[in-house]
Amino acid sequence: MFTTRPELSGDHGMVASTHWLASAAGMSVLERGGNAFDAAVTAGFVLQVVEPHLNGPGGEVPALVWPEAEQKVSVVCGQGVAPAAATVDAVRGLGVDLMPGTGLLPATVPGAFGGWLLMLERWGTWRLRDVLEPAIFYAEHGIPVIERIANTIETVAPMFRADWPTSAATWLPDGAVPVAGGRFANPVLAATYRRVVDEAEAHGPGREREIEAARSAWYSGFVAEAVSEFCAGRGWRDTSGNEHSGLLTGDDLAGWRATVEEPASVDYRDHTVFKTDSWGQGPVFLQQLALLSGFDLDAASPAEFVHTVTESAKLAFADREAWYGDPRFADVPLTALLSKEYNAARRGLIGPAANGELRPGSPAGRTPRLPVYPEPIVATAASGVVGGVGEPTVAMPAADAPEPGEAQTGANGRVNGDTCHLDVVDRWGNMVSATPSGGWLQSSPTIPSLGFCLGTRGQMFWLQDGLPGTLRPGARPRTTLSPSFATRNGRPWLAFGTPGGDQQDQWSVNFFLSLVHGGLNLQEAIDAPMFHSMHFPSSFYPRGSRPNVLLVEDRMDPATVAELRRRGHQVETQPPWSLGRLSAVARDADWPGTGFLRAAANPRGAQGYAVGR
Repeated sequence: MFTTRPELSGDHGMVASTHWLASAAGMSVLERGGNAFDAAVTAGFVLQVVEPHLNGPGGEVPALVWPEAEQKVSVVCGQGVAPAAATVDAVRGLGVDLMPGTGLLPATVPGAFGGWLLMLERWGTWRLRDVLEPAIFYAEHGIPVIERIANTIETVAPMFRADWPTSAATWLPDGAVPVAGGRFANPVLAATYRRVVDEAEAHGPGREREIEAARSAWYSGFVAEAVSEFCAGRGWRDTSGNEHSGLLTGDDLAGWRATVEEPASVDYRDHTVFKTDSWGQGPVFLQQLALLSGFDLDAASPAEFVHTVTESAKLAFADREAWYGDPRFADVPLTALLSKEYNAARRGLIGPAANGELRPGSPAGRTPRLPVYPEPIVATAASGVVGGVGEPTVAMPAADAPEPGEAQTGANGRVNGDTCHLDVVDRWGNMVSATPSGGWLQSSPTIPSLGFCLGTRGQMFWLQDGLPGTLRPGARPRTTLSPSFATRNGRPWLAFGTPGGDQQDQWSVNFFLSLVHGGLNLQEAIDAPMFHSMHFPSSFYPRGSRPNVLLVEDRMDPATVAELRRRGHQVETQPPWSLGRLSAVARDADWPGTGFLRAAANPRGAQGYAVGR
């Protein structure tokens, strides 16, 4: 099978991510004696600088980790929570019925910094200065501007100039959009991280004392003070069309800490797959496997395979809509949702034809309740940019609008922001899968004294009472961020994931099945033609859906496409290398010994890379 690049193999270490500079930075840590956790933290901070349209310091990070010494999978939750003032009544009292997709109102506590520091503190070996040094260097001296950064800034530049002047000052140097291939620096962000390091070292000596001091500088020191002051200040225009200030306060930041949690998991053949709990959408991956376990996918034709996987996804994501939320605030019946009995019954709903309904189930006999979805929002020009679209998707002027589905899939580089992903395995067998996101440069106005903006993950809350995903003070939004980890025959095997919002737990499932049923290697599975359903409501403002629409790369066999259409799928073909952003690292079963460490990364978009030796 043709692949765009080789599957990497070696025995020293592997790093794969959505940007070559982050992968190289992580690998440099492994080369200098750092472990997988040191490398992941270093690469994670670099991603904030080199992919600012996809993540930033104001965002969040969930991660799945395998510390070899512990022989177990753990979840690092770097997902911030809703402010104490964020109640349904308070937000609806502002005249808002659907949480905006941009601006300050949907900001949650920025959890990425705390998540990375927790990983470094608990399992890493390097000092804070060492892991932050590459990110500081790139922020200070500049990064090569990839085309998608330039296109994103060009798209939002009219809005920046008219409504968000602090963002214009940061992202439009000398008033102009950065040129693709040119150099762009963010010296204010560099200064922020330098100050964090300086304050941390002033409270040393000792690695742990430095990390705790850095956490204090961020969540109760000068960073928290700047965030609080900015949110309490003037209002800023958001996708509601009105101006709103923020709800975050210094107390919200001071009261939050990243956590280490137990994962959810499901067995599939000789594998066990691990995901976050239901505060993320990760369990839909597990539900799909539970449904698919009753089908003979090895014997399925290509069309039967795509049909069965797609119909299973529809059922699992319908359950996400009805049941998922932060389990500290919502009674999520996750054990029942993942049970063999429940999924055996749900499996009977999958027939030979595509089904056009959203069909949540009744785990443990409970009655599902779906949100009241808004009427479709018609985009209107505002400040030269189409409004009514939440992040990470950036709207375009109507004259340049893509074909249906394209804006949500990233098929057009001028439209889509996204997320980041990175995977690491080291020579000791430690493994990391992390999906940093949020705080995109187009999320909300840049905080001028810090050089970054807050995230808008709160747009995933509902302003309707009584739902698992209802807005509640201190609750985590039901995020789409979904790193993945799998063991094989009880041994650590695979760390993997992808950006892509709601598509993450479709693309990742397709990749996993290509390995297990197709016998492909990592790079072959990443390069294989990808597909996903648009059937269920989006997690992002304005929460639209396209029932029965199935997007496929046009490299898929035309006979397969024709059969899918005959079965009732509304198939829309996309450009040949447009769907999926996967990366992965793996350990052979006989490693250490005669086996190897392996890695692969996504060729789509010409920026993801895997490195290793």
